[in-house]
Amino acid sequence: MSRSVVRWMVAALVLCATAQGPRSVWAADRKPNIVFILADDLGYTDVACYGSGYYETPNIDKLAVQGLKFNYGYSCGPNCQPTRAALMSGQYGPRTGVYTVGSIDRFDWKSRPLRPVDNAQGLPLEKVTIAQALQSAGYATAMFGKWHLGQQGDYHPRRRGFNEAIVSMGKHFDFTTIPKVTYPAGTYLADFLTDQAVDFITRHKDEPFFLYLPHYGVHSPHQAKKELVKKFAGKPAAGGHHDPTYAAMIASVDESVGRVVKTLDDLGLADNTLVIFSSDNGGVGGYAREGIGKAGAVTDNAPLRGGKGMLYEGGIRVPYLFRWPGKIPAGTVCDRSINSVDLYPTLVELAGGKPAENYPLDGTSYLSLLTTGGQGKWERENLYWHFPGYLGAGRESWRTTPVGVIQSGDWKLLEFFETGKLELYNPRTDVGEKHDLAATMPDRVKELHARMLAWRQQIHAPMPTPNKK
Repeated sequence: MSRSVVRWMVAALVLCATAQGPRSVWAADRKPNIVFILADDLGYTDVACYGSGYYETPNIDKLAVQGLKFNYGYSCGPNCQPTRAALMSGQYGPRTGVYTVGSIDRFDWKSRPLRPVDNAQGLPLEKVTIAQALQSAGYATAMFGKWHLGQQGDYHPRRRGFNEAIVSMGKHFDFTTIPKVTYPAGTYLADFLTDQAVDFITRHKDEPFFLYLPHYGVHSPHQAKKELVKKFAGKPAAGGHHDPTYAAMIASVDESVGRVVKTLDDLGLADNTLVIFSSDNGGVGGYAREGIGKAGAVTDNAPLRGGKGMLYEGGIRVPYLFRWPGKIPAGTVCDRSINSVDLYPTLVELAGGKPAENYPLDGTSYLSLLTTGGQGKWERENLYWHFPGYLGAGRESWRTTPVGVIQSGDWKLLEFFETGKLELYNPRTDVGEKHDLAATMPDRVKELHARMLAWRQQIHAPMPTPNKK
């Protein structure tokens, strides 16, 4: 074959590839992009594809249609900060010292039998974040939204592995940012953060990137765009979901997901981008059934028990969706249990990187589950939660007292530290955790409790101490 013929064939192949439009012809030679969108306080059933008949989430639902839906995705904490610490560090609370939000004096623990373990209010600086690990693997990194792991100085995400970072939380209108950024009056925070995300993707389309988009929505204060509130006003309630303002906030998060995904599609990046959507803890609701008052309830996690601030399923089971066209089979569902600490090793494996030397990770990569539609071989023995503090729910009322939890297979054991009470449930068959089986299955309780005690000893988990009044 002559050289001229070879040159003609190569040119024809290039022309053919180019004529296919914006679909990436170099994806096979480039590390995959990663987009992680995290909602704030969005409950398990606050999404239509997880059961809501009132909230409307077409773009989030499309992730499930086009990718993989986990039925048993768990946050590492029952409220905001511990989950974010686990996601960014890949470690459980006993290693980071982040168990809850703020100091232990946020609630009046002095009226209780135990003194909580002191809480770290920023992610310790010696922790190697997932952003730092991905930077080392050659990624451009960005974070826009609620960081909640230390806002200032060396704790700011710009110092923790993110090339670009704008932090904002606290308000949905008239918000402040760190660093300060100006924006038009009336701008809604979710829209502002999405603008930053779309701009970042556009500017970095020719190199591998990791985008972390942790929305402040749907956290209180419950504020939404008027046109969206109007859309839900008068809509019949369904399953404990009824608030038009809250529905409008969810709709704004859903709009954000749609805009980000459309940007990836329009730029030809979809086939080389893993998109992840989840929440940091359960929804704010389900308290009345526990006899602890409303505690600011705005939604309901039924049929799950409890809500944000509790270690029952309603407080820690969250939506978890993954989309990666051509790599993750569309419309698949997985019933394996995954946890916040698993994200770090998963993304490191995906990026072809490696954890920092002598830096322990508590999770297990579930990449094999993603690429097989939840059917791959995956070894995970137990999940653990360690919450050595108190979360209040109004005057003399508590969402949780100090508690430890182990989930092993179908079984879940809770140990309440004030009294030593043990509760045993099978959430797979008893979704509402209505039937405590501890008294009828003592051998199972003994086995799980022994595993929990061994884990606490192995990880050096600090315990609350007697309150010396």
